[in-house]
Amino acid sequence: MKILVGYVPTPEGEAALDAAAAEAVLRGASVLLLNTSRGDAYLDRRYASADELATAEARLRERGVEVTIQQADGGNDVATELLKAAAAEDVAMIVLGLRRRSPVGKLILGSTAQRVLLESPVPVLAVKVPPRHD
Repeated sequence: MKILVGYVPTPEGEAALDAAAAEAVLRGASVLLLNTSRGDAYLDRRYASADELATAEARLRERGVEVTIQQADGGNDVATELLKAAAAEDVAMIVLGLRRRSPVGKLILGSTAQRVLLESPVPVLAVKVPPRHD
């Protein structure tokens, strides 16, 4: 069994990584970590560096989870890359981190998470960043 996590080096991506790790441990699954950039950006802060990917990989391996990392270069939009990877790798679940967006922002910019939720042939676990208790 394989779980696909859409990873970006943000609090939302870290929440998705933690949830994917927990699901993998629970189900005895491996994780496919996919990081991709937006196709319309020359520099995308969500495109993880080698150090960020190594840290994410180490976090999964510390929990006993086997991990494979893929990075897409932004030829397609993020939702397309996630759905394509899910089909190609025969995953059982997709895990995504959600960020808060205004209704107008969703209308103008679209929503990667919404598209994945609607088009995925497998269950999707959408997680939010846990609230901070300072």
